[in-house]
Amino acid sequence: MLQSHAGELSALMAAIFWTFTALAFESAGKKIGSITVNLVRLFLAFLFLGTFTWFSRGQFFPTGASLHNWIWLSLSGFVGFVLGDLFLFRAYVVVGARVSMLIMSLAPPIAAVVGWMIMGETMTAKSLTGMAVTFAGIAMVVLTREKDDVIPAHESLIKKNARNRFRFTYPVAGLLLAFGGAAGQATGLVLSKYGMQGYDAFAATQIRVITGFAGFLIIYTMLRRWYRLIPALKNRPAMKSLTIGAFFGPFLGVSFSLLAVTYTSSGIAATIMSIVPVLIIPFSVLMFKEKITLREILGAFVAIGGVALFFM
Repeated sequence: MLQSHAGELSALMAAIFWTFTALAFESAGKKIGSITVNLVRLFLAFLFLGTFTWFSRGQFFPTGASLHNWIWLSLSGFVGFVLGDLFLFRAYVVVGARVSMLIMSLAPPIAAVVGWMIMGETMTAKSLTGMAVTFAGIAMVVLTREKDDVIPAHESLIKKNARNRFRFTYPVAGLLLAFGGAAGQATGLVLSKYGMQGYDAFAATQIRVITGFAGFLIIYTMLRRWYRLIPALKNRPAMKSLTIGAFFGPFLGVSFSLLAVTYTSSGIAATIMSIVPVLIIPFSVLMFKEKITLREILGAFVAIGGVALFFM
């Protein structure tokens, strides 16, 4: 029974792992900065993955990978880890992990669009409806209606009617950063599935991590951030959160997501993994004392319902 649902169970575990890693990286990013977090967590993830593959495959490095594996998994690592996570981790700092992960629920629809554009996969009316429902759920959270009493009394009626009836609840820059993270993860997942071709999921993740680490080494050098590294490593609370995030995220979370797409369809895996916005709500309340409205809770469920409809 469990073996027949290995893909679905792997996707569920990935969602649980990503819930912990999002909260951990939000905490670390607010202490030492998002780029430093990315650099250090990928180095730690490489060590975790190498240690695991040493015991499971007898190889610390992914030396058994083919040229096809290296090319496409490296491209996946660049798009997913470097570009996607560069945006996502900054979004953690700007709007928080909970809202960022809600925007990340757009990743499955984006993945389907990428598959349609690159691989000629079909887009049905039900798929488009699912996308619309997902957008509606996110809009319930990020948009709020402006009350008339916030408009100064001396403004004319024309000026009053010209004002936007809706405004963003959270900074637009943070929402755009989270959307960039969703696009990066979606594209990276599509490239990963094409690049694996039966290759070990943990070793495949290690190739992606190597590319991501190399990318952030370049970014860190170009931005001249090396003076921040030693103080960051001495920041014990940040390093504790970062280590937890690296263990549950690029090590376990990403690896289990690749296991999921190996044993089940990308759509089913992506749908199950998209429940993070709901899983993260109670932790955000307990850990960060966030005040969450009923509309935001309903919006998270609606967004996930849209993702589920997309792949039913």
